[in-house]
Amino acid sequence: MQRFNRTRLITTADPAYQRHVAEMQLQRANQRAMRPPSQRDLFGGEAEELLRAALAARFPLSERRIVEYEERRGRTWQRKYRELDAVILDAPSRVHVFEIKASRRAGALHRALQQLRDTREILRLAVRQVSATVLFVDTGTITEEERAALAAAPDAPEQLPQTLDEAIAEHPELRRVSTLDALSAFPEAIELLVVSVDDIIALAGDRPLSLDWEADELAEEEERALPAEPTPLLFSSGDDDAEAESPFAAALRRAQQAERRPRREG
Repeated sequence: MQRFNRTRLITTADPAYQRHVAEMQLQRANQRAMRPPSQRDLFGGEAEELLRAALAARFPLSERRIVEYEERRGRTWQRKYRELDAVILDAPSRVHVFEIKASRRAGALHRALQQLRDTREILRLAVRQVSATVLFVDTGTITEEERAALAAAPDAPEQLPQTLDEAIAEHPELRRVSTLDALSAFPEAIELLVVSVDDIIALAGDRPLSLDWEADELAEEEERALPAEPTPLLFSSGDDDAEAESPFAAALRRAQQAERRPRREG
């Protein structure tokens, strides 16, 4: 049974998409305030913007990076929207999708690839060839030495986390490249570029970044000490997101980032 239907690539200015965003704003107007984004959340959004700019310097990126489609829910079809991180479009024959993921957990790579699989299935209803690239920003995935130390600890977890190399090895369909300059347009295999924090700092130049991750750890410790409460809504830019972020969530996140980003003087 077909899961997706009626796919088209649009810009953020599309009237139907604008109505969708307005409806989402009305629905969320009375909901409780969202938890402020962490430094890692903010960094994930900043890294995405910097990498998109770097891609735009090498490839002719399209403004049509919102996917409108219908998804089957039982016997009915529901219209949905999905924001793509970057797109090269050679309509109507082919499209190249970039997925940018920033995380300290290797498992985020598996989620990124699952998101890509769904995106490619949706887009194949509109274009014949769908190419894909993953840019994984490693913000501190566990090393083999760190995992060995964790395993030797008295309170070691039963299931130890994967290293990034182990996660990559589970996906033989990936072709790993070493630099941004080595990325190609419309590759036959899914390309993977692992980006370090130092790489992002170099791309930022004199632009300030959200790197006070110790503050996140202190906040987490304080939160663990508080009585348990219902989980508030949180839209994350990448570090621990379990599902694809909606376009409206992304818009809210970017607005929060702009409000909290330090302004340069002069």
